[in-house]
Amino acid sequence: MKTCFPDIPDKILFEGPTSKNPLAFKYYNPSQIVGQKIMAEHLRFSVAYWHTFKGTGMDPFGAATFRRPWNMGKTPMEQAENTLQAAFEFVQKLGVPFYCFHDRDLAPEGETFSESCQNLETMVAKAKKLQEETGIKLLWGTANLFSHPRYAHGAATNPDAHVFAYATAQVKHAITATRELGGSNYVFWGGREGYETLLNTDMKREQEQMARFFHMAVDYAKQIGFDGQFLIEPKPKEPTKHQYDFDAATVLDFLRAYDLWDYFKLNIEANHATLAGHSFEHDLTVASLNGKLGSIDANVGDPLLGWDTDQFPTDPVMCAKAMLVVLKQGGIGKGGFNFDAKLRRGSFDENDLFYAHISGMDTFARGLTAAHQIIEDGVLDHFIEKRYASYGEGIGKQIISGRESFDSLEKWILKKGEPAFKSGRQEMLENIVSSYV
Repeated sequence: MKTCFPDIPDKILFEGPTSKNPLAFKYYNPSQIVGQKIMAEHLRFSVAYWHTFKGTGMDPFGAATFRRPWNMGKTPMEQAENTLQAAFEFVQKLGVPFYCFHDRDLAPEGETFSESCQNLETMVAKAKKLQEETGIKLLWGTANLFSHPRYAHGAATNPDAHVFAYATAQVKHAITATRELGGSNYVFWGGREGYETLLNTDMKREQEQMARFFHMAVDYAKQIGFDGQFLIEPKPKEPTKHQYDFDAATVLDFLRAYDLWDYFKLNIEANHATLAGHSFEHDLTVASLNGKLGSIDANVGDPLLGWDTDQFPTDPVMCAKAMLVVLKQGGIGKGGFNFDAKLRRGSFDENDLFYAHISGMDTFARGLTAAHQIIEDGVLDHFIEKRYASYGEGIGKQIISGRESFDSLEKWILKKGEPAFKSGRQEMLENIVSSYV
């Protein structure tokens, strides 16, 4: 197959902040040392197969605007092979170490389940060969349990046991494919694991079904020796109105309730966090402080729109706040920063894919270096430590140690009176963070 990106150099290079070349990195220098690691190891960037190569530009109000040359094959499998070649050309030229896919992105669904499995096996073999040739690796795989009409009422939470069984069989092959390709993680995104109305829903039963589904997945991973990290990706809504994986806190509570705590971490997406009414750094922090931040979907939503717009991140301050969480937990481990982001409908040129990814990578690189320096200088840590200093001595230390009660604290207040009123200095701290970016 001929190159799909003839106008793009063999590799996008770092040229520094003064460069005017739109096909060069201004801040992302993969070999630059930040702390104890190079930038590429900190960020572990990944390209999302579905948006980048299978996206069409279609939205609820308009037809497809993308006319990708790799999607023009005579048969679905020919299109799949063309797409695979284009994907590896793109990832190699961009200089990203990882990619991610849904099973149905990599290989088309067949007329029967057996044919679907055979299609996947064929494409996995081809992807494995390209991985060996290029050194590109699989960050994670997952199964599409939301697009086909059979999953209209969910997969693991479906009221029909036949659909539940189909979903488990599909996931079995997706996990196998991920293992075969050396994937570091496997992600569960329950796009339709929720409900539209309680008038026809047994919520307790559905959550128990979902827990059983996850336990089966854990058992199968042990059976085949898959040592990758299992990740659950929270999302509050869209397409389902009420989803059981609403946000990080909801998923963590679910894991505790159903004896799944030891087997899963979370894949936090910025746009999903904001749809849940949180900031990106909030859900990252909730996951991290529980030791469950496993990977990140790097994107952003539009605050003027109420759905999952999956845009490329362009705000370095947001990325700096996110990187503060990641750096303080010691890095992202087996996870990475996957660009689960898509071009706007009017950006239909193939080269726009490069401009978007370069921008997103530069933005996170700025966030990384800023966050590292903020931590090195201790400007936030010193303020926070001072703000809570009263709990390190006197009555505060007594409270934390468990030696005080309502009665004893009432007596203390009667002696001490009204507390002093102290500023939280939010605007000052926001200005400090901005100054590092």
